[in-house]
Amino acid sequence: MLNKLDDALSFHQTALRVRGQRQELIAANIANADTPNYKARDIDFKSAMQAAAADISKETFNTAKTSARHLDGMPSKGMSNGASGEPLFRPVIQGSVDGNTVDMDVERNQFVDNGIRYEASLTMINAQLKKMLAAIQGQ
Repeated sequence: MLNKLDDALSFHQTALRVRGQRQELIAANIANADTPNYKARDIDFKSAMQAAAADISKETFNTAKTSARHLDGMPSKGMSNGASGEPLFRPVIQGSVDGNTVDMDVERNQFVDNGIRYEASLTMINAQLKKMLAAIQGQ
């Protein structure tokens, strides 16, 4: 029973972890908006989730090929474009004299968007737990 519960919530757990890391990076960008030569960073959420899903599938989804013509169970390294959720530098939208690449409008928008998506993940986890509790209680 515990494995099923863990499997059901692992995606949301990973999403919350990645969103939390992204929120910290965006907050650091905002805090360093006036720091000379500071380069704004962000996480590519899609790549981070794909990397996390690949790590999870390595642990829980073991397959065996019975024919050379079968597809591999794991995604190939070329599919991730080398990005595994590591912080990347944001492209420069408007350069500044002091070399700082933080654009406060972009950072504020990303901060709010990421926060809303974090809240949505929490709401989905809460709904999923309520459904499981109702099933356990037989309601």
